[in-house]
Formats: sequence, C-alpha cells, structure tokens
Amino acid sequence: MSDRAWIGWPVYRQLTGDDKLARGKATRSAVTDRLEPRIKNVDRVAKSVCPYCAVGCGQNVYVSNEKVIQIEGDPDSPVSRGRLCPKGSASLQLTTGDAREYKVKYRRAYGTDWEDLDLDKAMDMIADRVIESRRRGWQQEVDGKKTRRTLGFASLGGATLDNEENYLLKKLFTALGAVQVENQARI
Repeated sequence: MSDRAWIGWPVYRQLTGDDKLARGKATRSAVTDRLEPRIKNVDRVAKSVCPYCAVGCGQNVYVSNEKVIQIEGDPDSPVSRGRLCPKGSASLQLTTGDAREYKVKYRRAYGTDWEDLDLDKAMDMIADRVIESRRRGWQQEVDGKKTRRTLGFASLGGATLDNEENYLLKKLFTALGAVQVENQARI
C-alpha cells in the first residue's frame, strides 16, 4: 500500500473531515457515486399486496418494458407503511425467479413424475372432480332435516383477497353446497 493510499480510506475521511458521524461524504466512494437506483427508468408502478400471509402488506411493483424489475414495500400502505418481511422482500422471485413454473404441472395418483398439462385440460379436470365430489358427498337430508349440502370439498381462501373476492368465493362455494368455507386470515 502506498503512503498516500490510506487518505481515501473512509475512516480517515471521517476523522479528518466534517462528517464525524460518517453519515454523508465520509462514507461515499467513487463506486457509490456511480450507483443508480434500480427503479430509475421504470415505465410504471403498480400497487399490489404481498401474497404470503394474512397481514396483506402493500407493495409497489416497478415495471419496465412490461417486465417486473423490482418489488418494494409501499410507504402509502396503512398496513405495513413501506415495510416488508423477508418473504415479502423476496417476492420478486415469484414473478421473475428461475424456479417459477409457467405451465400447469400434474402428478397422477401414485405417480412419481410431474407432467405438463394444457390449461384447458387442467380446468376441465378440476371441474369434473368438483362435480363428482359434490355428487358423492351430497346430503339432501340429515336426520330427517333438509340440508342440501356436501362435505365432499371445502374452500380455504387466501388472506390477500379483498372483501369483494372473498364475498364471491363464499357465494360460489355456498351455491355448490359446501359448508366448510374458511379464509386464511381467520386461522
């Protein structure tokens, strides 16, 4: 190290300069001066809600060229006031991560391998299974009293759904005859 190399050292700048608490110029370097925010050139910011738990923290989703480039806490959110837990902070991986699946995956009963399915086929399979479960579990009467219900399936809603979405899900599953309709936010 040369005799003058230590002059660029942050601690030296802190001790000899005006920034004694190292909150400004003393901590800066040529590298930090060249840094730019990741969100500098975004096209738009979409407001969203973190999908992980029942808290429903607000998120700002930064989009550039129709691609999500950053997700941060929304300071306008009365729930989280701009803060995100580690899972929420890592939610960018849900949209752009290498492990994200873009196809419907299906594993047959007693199967060991996943196979890709067409979305229409997967939706038809779900509808067929709901209808069959409803038919097999239908209870027109219980102990002589009309019930018109099924215990063949249930609904567990996500906590990040808003009131209107939860209302529609409750209506759908009640119309199908399900009596076990719950929401993650209450568990």
